[in-house]
Amino acid sequence: MANEEEFEEELHIDYNENEKEVMLSTHERVNPDLCGEVLVLERGYVETRLRTISEMVADDIGLIHGGFIFGAADYAAMLAVNERNVVLVASNCQFLSPVKFHDEVTFVARVRHKEGRKRNVNVEGHVLDIKVFEGEFKTVVTERHVLKLHLLDENGDNLKGGPIV
Repeated sequence: MANEEEFEEELHIDYNENEKEVMLSTHERVNPDLCGEVLVLERGYVETRLRTISEMVADDIGLIHGGFIFGAADYAAMLAVNERNVVLVASNCQFLSPVKFHDEVTFVARVRHKEGRKRNVNVEGHVLDIKVFEGEFKTVVTERHVLKLHLLDENGDNLKGGPIV
């Protein structure tokens, strides 16, 4: 891996002064080879492209394992929210058509509903004009990083007395 300075330079995304375009604020270390590259990033909206690679192939015919499609869709949802501490809490997804080796899947994610810390994001994936994926992703923006939250006591009980989310 490149040293930290080179790594941060690779992550830099230049945007013009258009007020609709924003800077990437979350999931900065995700590998674009596995989850897609950012094409357009605006408030509440993102377009990404996943180029399928041989490591994603599930069989001798070239079928791409659905987990990579889901991962790329999840990544697009996180970027549409674009808050530092956004986490996925639920999803409802449909795989509408198979994806094969060498396909390029374009994902479009839009924040559809915002209530407090909760965000619902609709994500669609297309290969050319064929819709291959559609999903609704429910996310929550936490105050601190999810791995730094102390939500349960030693008995496994919720410290706040309510649902964890």
